[in-house]
Amino acid sequence: MFFAAATSTPIRRTVPVSAGQTLERFLNQAPRSAHPRDCAYTQDEATFTLSLDVPGVSREQLAITIDGALVRVHSKDTAPRSYRVAYELPQEIDAASSQAKLENGVLNLKLAKKAPVRTDCELVIH
Repeated sequence: MFFAAATSTPIRRTVPVSAGQTLERFLNQAPRSAHPRDCAYTQDEATFTLSLDVPGVSREQLAITIDGALVRVHSKDTAPRSYRVAYELPQEIDAASSQAKLENGVLNLKLAKKAPVRTDCELVIH
């Protein structure tokens, strides 16, 4: 499995880590922490890919919401384990083109980047 290094644009992990800590720092510190949450992050020109360990939770017991550049994953009340995490990505996400797959306790999110809309226009000189 190949993972690219995190870009210089930070991704901020907002829950449950303190607001100022970035995903990159979280991932670097995770092996040293007492209870690490495993997460892998890669990106290319069109997508962000997050892989999260959510053992013991089925797909019916998970909820994923996307609001702009904010991605939230949490377990529902019926789940045997509580899981709640949020990531703020450096670019807005196209929810209609994104995919989520849960396999063997690993949630893989393939999040499509929303194409920037060009709002400038050229004026005709008379």
